[in-house]
Order: sequence, then C-alpha cells, then structure tokens
Amino acid sequence: MSGNTILGRITGAVGTTALVLAGVFAMAAPASAEVNPYCSSVTKIGSTGYVTLDGETAASVKQFKGCGQNWAYTYVWQGFRADHSGYRVCTSIETGGTLRDLRCGYGVETWSSGASTLSECTRAVGSVTLGSASADARTSLRC
Repeated sequence: MSGNTILGRITGAVGTTALVLAGVFAMAAPASAEVNPYCSSVTKIGSTGYVTLDGETAASVKQFKGCGQNWAYTYVWQGFRADHSGYRVCTSIETGGTLRDLRCGYGVETWSSGASTLSECTRAVGSVTLGSASADARTSLRC
C-alpha cells in the first residue's frame, strides 16, 4: 500500500484539524491579561470601561479587589497596538474625583499601584494618550 491510503489521509486531516484548532484557541485568549503582578488573588468588580480614541476602541478599563486593596487595570487592545506605537497608558483608582494610585506605562497592560480604599466608593480610570490626542474611560462606581 502507498502513503495515499485512507488511513494516511485521515491521519493527515486529523493533524491539520489539530493545528487549526490550536491556532484558534491561541488567538482567542490574551497571553497574560489580568494577571496582577502585585497581588496573586484579585476579583473583578463593577463594569468594564472602554477607552475610545479618534473613533477606535483603544483599551479596556477594569477594577479589581484583592489583598486588602482596590486595583485599576487598563489593557490596550491588539487592534489598536497593531496600528499605533508610542502610546502612553495610565490607570488609577478614583475616589470622589481624586486619583489614588496612578501608574503609567507604555506597554500592553498597566496595573495601578493598589489603593487602600475597600471601605470607600471607587471606580477605575484608564487613559490612552497618542501624540496630542488623549481619551479616558471609567468603570462603574462600586461602594
């Protein structure tokens, strides 16, 4: 029998299907999104905010609680990163209009430094700045 047998074709089809599925699952999940480097056990609270810059969704903003603190998290979307470079991302917990733990960076994601505000009403704020353009978004208020 030659390598062109039914068993050979089935084996090739199964291998190809496995590779395609692995690629689909790899694209669906962010590599390290939402892993807090300062607190290993966090829980998302409130709604997600979306930063829109020049009509394009640039980032997601989320609030977490854990390790006795509130945390703000801003993640820059792949589509925005593919089209733009040199952007700056800032994120913070906000209470009563005051930024409590502001942290900025130039990467894919930015975590705030952690705010001891569990007994206060809080929301996460995230911003993206690209050149002279800047936009921000907030999560829902959590009390």
